[in-house]
Amino acid sequence: MRYATREIQLATALVEAADTLVEGFEATRYLQRLSDHCVELLAARAAGVMLIDDGRAVSLAAGSRHEEMTLELLEAQHGGGPCLETYSSGRAVAPVSVRVAHADARWPGFTEQALRHDVVATFAVPLCRRGTLLGALNVFTATLPVAVPGETSLELQVAQALGDAAALGLQNRRTYTRYRTLSGQLQEALSSRVRIEQAKGMLAERWGVPADRAFVALRQYARRQRLPLDRVASAVIEGAADGAGLRRELDENA
Repeated sequence: MRYATREIQLATALVEAADTLVEGFEATRYLQRLSDHCVELLAARAAGVMLIDDGRAVSLAAGSRHEEMTLELLEAQHGGGPCLETYSSGRAVAPVSVRVAHADARWPGFTEQALRHDVVATFAVPLCRRGTLLGALNVFTATLPVAVPGETSLELQVAQALGDAAALGLQNRRTYTRYRTLSGQLQEALSSRVRIEQAKGMLAERWGVPADRAFVALRQYARRQRLPLDRVASAVIEGAADGAGLRRELDENA
């Protein structure tokens, strides 16, 4: 079976957009690659991504082509633009003529900047996964894409496919990072508990007392010295603890 080059490029871009569970993942570089794929597939002038949280832009990324221009156009949308509109509605903003939008006073700040850069048309799609909106992918073109009335343009469909894959990738990355952090915290808590039990056992054997009394002395000493219990336990294990101070705690609680 033979496939067109563009179809292969799209398939490759979708796989790359979904592949985020790797070591050394860099969100900015990832979004730049997404934008570059969009430009290549749509023969656009430029493309960029705006990640949004609670209605505020938290991250901007532009592809390698006309990067400075794209970042400027994304930044110009603080007062309104395709990214904020698609994020607010959760729906794509179909290709629109920049001149027409400017004449209609639609996104005046953004369209003024776009005209300065000779951007003819723009459109945007949401980055959304299972109802969670993460941001928007914005495309800037040198021509106005032609669409059949009542149908979604092919350009918008391709951009939305990339946006959906990116939303999946970013959401998976967030979940992966959250569980990695939780796993690390649980492991550290377990290791800390093991050290405390080991130190308690060492003191109980050294003093010839029950383990619970040794633990009380260990805990009281940590509190009095305003030190983490785990840190005091480690000192006991390493033989660097204040033996006399710990013993006083035992005697005071006799």
